[in-house]
Amino acid sequence: MSLELNEVTLTYPDGDGRLTALDRVSLDVPGGTLAAVVGPSGSGKSSLLAVAATLIRPDSGTVAVDGVRVEGAAPARLAELRRRRIGIVFQQPNLLASLTAAEQLQVMAQIDGRPPRKARPRALELLEAVGLADLADRRPHRLSGGQRQRVNIARALMNDPAVLLVDEPTSALDHERGAAVIDLIARLTREQGTATVLVTHDRGHLDAADQVAEVLDGRLTAPATTG
Repeated sequence: MSLELNEVTLTYPDGDGRLTALDRVSLDVPGGTLAAVVGPSGSGKSSLLAVAATLIRPDSGTVAVDGVRVEGAAPARLAELRRRRIGIVFQQPNLLASLTAAEQLQVMAQIDGRPPRKARPRALELLEAVGLADLADRRPHRLSGGQRQRVNIARALMNDPAVLLVDEPTSALDHERGAAVIDLIARLTREQGTATVLVTHDRGHLDAADQVAEVLDGRLTAPATTG
């Protein structure tokens, strides 16, 4: 399990020219490693996450998910890769109001063509891992903000991804609940062996990361061990 970005450049149309979102970015995240990426708004963090998720093709450079290089892959192949090898934790949980916590996870198996009932044991296992085993049958309106984010994280792990991409998971949480979510992501990264990239504006949680990199004007600093 790993994520590798090598010399990735991404530009967008900007009037008569091009705006550089990522400028020769390289990032190597082995399995079981949590890499935090920080930077101000507009620095390129979201673009980096979108390229890593294979949602945007870069102008140049290479992206490899679990050893599979994705440049030139057909859209259907990329969709399959995202479904089976990439888990994404969005900034907002966006849980389905009519589904219980367990069903939020089971539907991921259904999307992948597996019977959701057979996926229930895995769903319950993951909910236990995020501390919600006793809330498996609650719907979102009966969960706190922190609990909904934990369901969001468990859902991203449902299909055993090699790569976990996490976008500002603490933005709607207070510091204490945010710290608990970051610690949970760090623990699950080690336990599940995922190559995890955490994009955050909050530098107060960086001690939980194995690597820290900063994006500024599309350029990425070399990751440094936090110790």
